[in-house]
Amino acid sequence: MKILSFIIVLLSAFMAKDHAVHLPIVNAITRHTDTSNLFTGNFTDDYGIKYTITDTLWIQHPRTRFHIIKWNKKEQYLIARNDVKNPGEGGLYTRIDLMQFNGMAPWFWGYCLTVYDAKTDAAAEAVAIADRKNPRKGCNGYPFSRMKVSPPSPIQ
Repeated sequence: MKILSFIIVLLSAFMAKDHAVHLPIVNAITRHTDTSNLFTGNFTDDYGIKYTITDTLWIQHPRTRFHIIKWNKKEQYLIARNDVKNPGEGGLYTRIDLMQFNGMAPWFWGYCLTVYDAKTDAAAEAVAIADRKNPRKGCNGYPFSRMKVSPPSPIQ
């Protein structure tokens, strides 16, 4: 028990010392097999853009934020309110459709901004879903953005 207490104190001191350190929620091996955490953590897409995604916030670094208000893990999408300070569509609503990839390492999953300018969350959710059977053109005629695990980015 003393060893466990020591480890907790040591980790607490480490985390308090440098608030810019953001550890990944789970490792890459767990990500591929555990779909409950597959879509949260730190990622880089196939265009080199970095992301930090938690249960409540989707950050596309450096300045775009989506405040997640609903996860539908069964149908693999989320609904979010665009941050009012986003470069475009501030305060509107977004539906992000998600899909897991198999046999495409290092790309474990992909996403599609199905709609990003809905007036309400219900309107965003009602938009026709992306075509996961055709990930190369199933995102409004474009490919799903592929995501791989990456080191944490400082949150700005």
